[in-house]
Amino acid sequence: MKTPSHVVTPNSWEFLRDPMIAPTGFREYDARWKYPDDINLPGITALGLGLGTQMHRRGIKPEIAVGNDYRDYSLSIKNALMLGLMQAGIHVKDIGPALSPMAYFAQFHLDAPAVAMVTASHNPNGWTGVKMGFERPLTHGPDEMSELRDIVLQGQGVARPGGQYEFVDGVKEAYLDDLVGDFKVSRPLKVVCATGNGTASAFAPTLFERMGVEVVPSHNRLDYEFPHYNPNPEAMEMLHDMASSVKASGADFALGFDGDGDRCGVVDNEGEEIFADKVGVILARDLAKLHPGACFVADVKSTGLFASDPELIALGVRADYWKTGHSHMKRRVKEIGALAGFEKSGHYFLAEPIGRGYDCGLRVAVEICKLMDRNPQKSMADLRRALPRTFATPTMSPFCADEIKYEVLERLVARLAQMAQAGATLADRAIAQVVTVNGARVILDNGAWGLVRASSNTPNLVVVCESPESEAELRAIFAALDAVIRTEPAVGAYDQTF
Repeated sequence: MKTPSHVVTPNSWEFLRDPMIAPTGFREYDARWKYPDDINLPGITALGLGLGTQMHRRGIKPEIAVGNDYRDYSLSIKNALMLGLMQAGIHVKDIGPALSPMAYFAQFHLDAPAVAMVTASHNPNGWTGVKMGFERPLTHGPDEMSELRDIVLQGQGVARPGGQYEFVDGVKEAYLDDLVGDFKVSRPLKVVCATGNGTASAFAPTLFERMGVEVVPSHNRLDYEFPHYNPNPEAMEMLHDMASSVKASGADFALGFDGDGDRCGVVDNEGEEIFADKVGVILARDLAKLHPGACFVADVKSTGLFASDPELIALGVRADYWKTGHSHMKRRVKEIGALAGFEKSGHYFLAEPIGRGYDCGLRVAVEICKLMDRNPQKSMADLRRALPRTFATPTMSPFCADEIKYEVLERLVARLAQMAQAGATLADRAIAQVVTVNGARVILDNGAWGLVRASSNTPNLVVVCESPESEAELRAIFAALDAVIRTEPAVGAYDQTF
């Protein structure tokens, strides 16, 4: 009988033989662990066996497209995962090093019913994980992840014959062809291409060149040690670096991509960082002219402008605010037939006829270039200034351990709801509504709001605030919300402030 995963420890005989898997790695919509602290290679193989078993249980044809991001240990992780999948009787189609959206594309390109992408996304080195899905363009949500967790941790994986391995070449080229087609910009565009030495370095410069865009390179050399910063276009460190490159080069704007290429960040020609939810409003304004009456989904961290922007209202746009998280958003976009979904973190979900419904930072880059091509007299700064002005924080993440963060959040949500019910104020404004679809979004009487939720991917809470009035009110809302959060002693310091 094998040693249970919870008693296997690093640097032991069992560590090289038996699965070690921390249960906290099974998150809301993908799996992430610190490697090798929380999972070992036999644990990854057990995950593959579990995923293959889940496919059989659900009647999924036993074929899966598998890729890996550009980290020095991702190939080892992928090989261990594929071993488990083949043990479960699955035909593995290995597409090689990839972006997450390239793996999602491979499901369509190879007509594969399932996908597994080895990546820690924007998490720093030392993390690994798997994004997986069965029903394209969807990826696992909480129900599928719970089922997979139980199969793996309870040792329910079933070995079956018929497993096989196939390396499929040419998917990268087909993916780029699908993104660009025959589109060429008709106006001169000079763009800072920021990839933070991550996987997108092998894709984004080529993408821009194919569109006829002049590329200003920014950390485009592949280097899995990430010598400058962790590629995360939601982090101010990367955005500030992109802004410096714009100012130094005189570029029309900068586009930055995260470690696995499913997110995109934007800095305009004046060096102003435009948070992704505001970029979403800019895109929605443009797309709504081409698709009148369209519906757009925004996550609860996003600006209130999707519902209040006069231009979107005049175009008959319907706004739907939904749960944060790439799997939640993909499902919601598909479920209600939205044209696109937008997350403040930089995930964009462009559905037919624009995209395929999954989050792809490079697809967003193409659509931004097309938007600029349709508006030849306008700069990115012009489009930013045309939006109603609001004042917003970046996404801030105070530490809170994975094991307790949901309990902490539950108490905070109850406390904020109780404040609203009692007629209390926040930052000297009446609380109009507390939306609890994903944490608590406390909406004030002037449309300002503050959000607290639990991160699905890291041991953190997530805090975002916005004011339509002033920077001073924004800071007052944050201070008042943070005072409530500080009633929980287990909540630690913020990763960044504003």
